[in-house]
Amino acid sequence: MLFVVTKPPYKSENPKLAITHAMACYVADMYIDEEVEPIVAFVGDGVLNCLKNQRSMEFYGIISTEQHIKNQLASDMRMLVCEEDLQKLGIKQEQLIDAKNMGADVDLNVVDFAQVLKEMERCDQVMWF
Repeated sequence: MLFVVTKPPYKSENPKLAITHAMACYVADMYIDEEVEPIVAFVGDGVLNCLKNQRSMEFYGIISTEQHIKNQLASDMRMLVCEEDLQKLGIKQEQLIDAKNMGADVDLNVVDFAQVLKEMERCDQVMWF
């Protein structure tokens, strides 16, 4: 199941919902006979969700999208970030979230849009957020 995040981390709950739904796939996998592999892909303005040092708890008293992403990475979820959109917005890889301090074995996977399209074709279900 591929969750495609196209919205920025502000003015909408869509990015957090996508990440939360993806995590719920792990729980659902325990109760159904089929294996469910959730993948989250950030494209367009959605790549802005992947910037580190978000301060939503400080300013708004809510958990940041950054923390949601770190939790997923610590759970070894595959998370793709569109390289072309990072370049378009002038975002460098060192500005992206990592969860090594939480014991994560995986990082955000920066890929070209062609790879995101391959995942769309491979997955049985694609959800847009």
